Amino acid sequence: MNLDLTQEQTMLRDTAREFATREVAPRAKHFDASGEWPADLVKRLGDLGLMGVAIPAEYGGSGFDHISYALAMEEISAACASLGVIMSVNNSLASDPIWKHGSDMQKREFLTPMASGKILGCFGLTEPMSGSDAGTMATFAEKDGDNYVINGSKNFITNGPFADLIVVFVMTKKNIGHKGVTAFIVPTKTPGFSASKPDEKLGIHAAQSCSVFFENCRIPESYRLGGEGEGFKVAMGTLDGGRIGIASQALGIARAAFEKAVAYSKERKAFGVPLADKQAIQFMLADMATEIDAARLLIHRAAFLKDKKVRHSRESASAKLFASEMATRVTHKALQIHGGLGYTRECDAERHYRDARITEIYEGTSEIMRIVIAASVLKD
Repeated sequence: MNLDLTQEQTMLRDTAREFATREVAPRAKHFDASGEWPADLVKRLGDLGLMGVAIPAEYGGSGFDHISYALAMEEISAACASLGVIMSVNNSLASDPIWKHGSDMQKREFLTPMASGKILGCFGLTEPMSGSDAGTMATFAEKDGDNYVINGSKNFITNGPFADLIVVFVMTKKNIGHKGVTAFIVPTKTPGFSASKPDEKLGIHAAQSCSVFFENCRIPESYRLGGEGEGFKVAMGTLDGGRIGIASQALGIARAAFEKAVAYSKERKAFGVPLADKQAIQFMLADMATEIDAARLLIHRAAFLKDKKVRHSRESASAKLFASEMATRVTHKALQIHGGLGYTRECDAERHYRDARITEIYEGTSEIMRIVIAASVLKD
């Protein structure tokens, strides 16, 4: 693995960084306080080719590799974690499985407009009584001629209130666990589909999520993604890639908090000298910088393997586990360096602290990541 970025990777990173610095960061505090959906910024992501970074151009994407995607995700998330996860869901959880498993019709009808940012996707796996144990889901699809009729619900669906389609996982056969799971593409305008009011959350306030409901929601068989009973494999493979996106989001959050802590430590004086002159603060900054670098290397390794089409479940899990827990540690220290100011809404440190916490939960909790890693270690 070559650690030097290619010209194309550097170009995309710089494009994302310029957009994030000029257009996103100045408004991040507003979106956090208001919870307003950042509609115009989501559109700009599409205009810049950031809603289908690794999808081929023939299907509406930008045709970059996954290291480029990780770089862009880091930049957007450093400016606004909410916008970062909106971008991640559309790229990793909605576009990627259709690119990998979709029919030509599905790629033309759904993937092309989604990867180009004309429509928005979301991903439905979690249910009120089925989270990490995805094989216990209750949402069911019954075959009826050339159609399927779906009944059930999903919750914590990021992008749900504004999505145009959902990649959803349901049971098509009962009492056989994950072997009965099948994936479908459901346009959200389909009769019988509805969404609740947005969830009220600790952080990422502008990345609105909600519960969604299926009541006799009838879709054609042609909207099935893969074969019957293949849905669990589709979901797990999708999450392997999605974890690269969330790890990159965590990295961006941590980097933003770190950079602000460094700047503040140079400006703020205590006992007649800048905080940065105090060894206690220097040691905190040194640990933060080292962990950020380590997370980036783990993320880029996982992205490199994904580009090579090599199985990367363990590497993606390692990247997400370390990056997400690192983000919690780094934002904690950044807030501490800011002192009392860091605990106020006046300071970005508290926003980064709140935003970081979710990265240890969605797209696989830290506990699930450890199970994935341990299973691989013990198998070797």
